[in-house]
Amino acid sequence: MNNEANNLEKSSARNNPTQNLDQELKEEVEGDEEEKLHELLLPDIRDLPTTPPSSVQTNFVSYFAPDFVKPGHDQHVYRHANGLCVIGLAPTHVAFKDEGGITAVDFNVGKSDRSGIKVTGKRKKNWKSEPSALRGNVTASEGNDFWRLVGFLFCNDVNAQHFETNTALCKVCTQNDSYIVRCCVKGSLLEVNDRLIKHPELLNSSADREGYIAIIMPKPADWLKVKASLLGLEEYKKLREGS
Repeated sequence: MNNEANNLEKSSARNNPTQNLDQELKEEVEGDEEEKLHELLLPDIRDLPTTPPSSVQTNFVSYFAPDFVKPGHDQHVYRHANGLCVIGLAPTHVAFKDEGGITAVDFNVGKSDRSGIKVTGKRKKNWKSEPSALRGNVTASEGNDFWRLVGFLFCNDVNAQHFETNTALCKVCTQNDSYIVRCCVKGSLLEVNDRLIKHPELLNSSADREGYIAIIMPKPADWLKVKASLLGLEEYKKLREGS
């Protein structure tokens, strides 16, 4: 009886090409799905990055202001998802080309000492316990000051001073010259990294992390205006690699 049933099923399939085609399509789709699942679970090692993404790459969008106000004065603006912008020196800033690099940082510029600016507000209480997806690959051993920065990214702008894009934040000094670092973004100055006063070498070793200059909160409309004048990471690389 079983042989008769199998023969009848095969005969039916031969006599019904539509049913046969549907079965082939179903098997093909299932095969594609299984292959995609395999690629997702077991990616080709050749497609993986040589190093894991940094905390900046994970948590911020990188923008750059090349030749800001003066030639060679390249600065970066790292924008967090909550709108806050971390201002610092781009790796191609002219100060890094001086022998010995940056030797001093002075926040006493303009009509006030920027290091005296203290903003009060509510810090997110559990910022150290944020999911690893938000914290990126930074660990406590990479510097408590950077953790303090990440924690500060959840503060409220209460009594901050409001500055223009070309307002001076500080002066960085080398053995032979000095350079003004500016806001690049119009907004509320929430904090400057006064740790640089005693440890200016942080700019030479980690300008994109512990060596940041300041944190600014722009209004959405102001950010859209300044964003149009900034370069993305790939544009910045092409510009500086070609110069």
